[in-house]
Amino acid sequence: MSAAPRAVEAADPTPPSPKARRIASEYLQRILTARVYDVARETALEPARVLSRRLGNQVLLKREDQQPVFSFKLRGAYNKMVRLAPEALARGVICASAGNHAQGVALAAKKLGCRAVIVMPVTTPRLKVDAVQALGGETVLFGDSYSDAHTHALALQLEQGLTFVHPFDDADVIAGQGTVAMEILRQHQGPLDAVFVAIGGGGLISGVAAYIKAVRPEVKVIGVQTADSDAMVQSVRKGRRVQLADVGLFSDGTAVKLVGAETFRVTRALVDDYVVVDTDAVCAAIKDVFQDTRSVLEPAGALGVAAIKQYVHEHKLKGRTLVAITCGANMNFDRLRFVAERAEFGEQREALFAVTIPEERGSFKRFCELLGPRAVTEFNYRISDERVAHVFVGLAIQRRDEAERIERQFVKQGFATVNLTDDELAKEHVRHMVGGRSELARDERLFRCEFPERPGALMRFLDAMHPDWNISLFHYRNQGADYGRILVGVQVPAGDEPAFDAFLTTLDYPHVEETHNPVVRLFLR
Repeated sequence: MSAAPRAVEAADPTPPSPKARRIASEYLQRILTARVYDVARETALEPARVLSRRLGNQVLLKREDQQPVFSFKLRGAYNKMVRLAPEALARGVICASAGNHAQGVALAAKKLGCRAVIVMPVTTPRLKVDAVQALGGETVLFGDSYSDAHTHALALQLEQGLTFVHPFDDADVIAGQGTVAMEILRQHQGPLDAVFVAIGGGGLISGVAAYIKAVRPEVKVIGVQTADSDAMVQSVRKGRRVQLADVGLFSDGTAVKLVGAETFRVTRALVDDYVVVDTDAVCAAIKDVFQDTRSVLEPAGALGVAAIKQYVHEHKLKGRTLVAITCGANMNFDRLRFVAERAEFGEQREALFAVTIPEERGSFKRFCELLGPRAVTEFNYRISDERVAHVFVGLAIQRRDEAERIERQFVKQGFATVNLTDDELAKEHVRHMVGGRSELARDERLFRCEFPERPGALMRFLDAMHPDWNISLFHYRNQGADYGRILVGVQVPAGDEPAFDAFLTTLDYPHVEETHNPVVRLFLR
């Protein structure tokens, strides 16, 4: 669920407090001697050129999504497991994970030749479950969140005498993740203003912050969480660990109800700032990374990019060098439809409106003429009242404040309008529910039509319609294809049937009549 984004200011990064210096020095040697490269590779630190130009800052991506298991998690898992005593390895290991740590443990177990039992929430994407099983891990699905899976894993650990490999709240795991920062500072030795790090339980940001504050304390470390899974942010605010009652599942890789005791200690002392982002911003960030790299990140992997965009806007930054750790790419394919749709809102490129127009011939076309050259992204309408019509319309915009300007323009022209751009119910559900049965839809004929997806095509379609034929239903959604697809209902009195059929022969657009489709009878008649 989306929520208004917000930022939380933390302590000034310079100079570090004695406590911060002490914690950073505790981890420096651990990180320098971490055993990760038996399974991990040094990933690229590459520029996001398109995004950098757009933001006016140099944005660098630390490509942890290119690890063998498409996530940084194998670093900490292997560093922990390779240090276990031989007898502990012989008994086997167990972990709880939303998926990425699970794959890291499974790969490490395969490399070290030991048994690995992986407890995963039932909400874990199938892609991650299959990946763990392919690496030889024994999967157990339990609970709705990481915290539920963690409790069950501890019970199994006692029953079977296994060694628990924590996904974040362990010094060896934190040290393994800290090697990400070691690589960043080696790969980029010039000016560096901030590194943005996604936070779930806090293992990655603890390791990254410890190394950066030990080596280059002037570089800001900024943590990122989603609005519905912000346990670390709430904990830092209150000065104690806060357990959330529920967590959002869109960014499943960071869906943690309670952060670790050690990660809270380290993060609270070393992290400079926090940014909380919403779902739409994360979807837009996934699209940004795809446009620059042609790679598709999972939501948790895109948090850093979403935060950079928000941070740059809020602080009006120019000419800075900013790093986002793209920490994972285990994305379920069936989520892409949702991501693509919501990215437009995250980019502030689409506005939604509910517009009331008079239910009279020509008013529908007059309203469309008012839209002018703007690209229509969605148009839903169903006749339901003899006096007024309610239209659900989406328009492409360049900036969020355009939505308010368009709303005022509609109202000025006599069309009562409600701006729905930030309305979660409208975005998530109502847009798909406009329509249904109508007693007023007499003499209705229904057609599926296609037309070239370019500005002005919709108006050309309406221009071809005879003014005496009333449009009773209209459904259109821009799907990013070369051809747009609409469903249109037209009221054609019996005496007009020959003229209407003649009109159809002149229609330049491919069309199929659906008037007698059983689905129409079941849901629209």
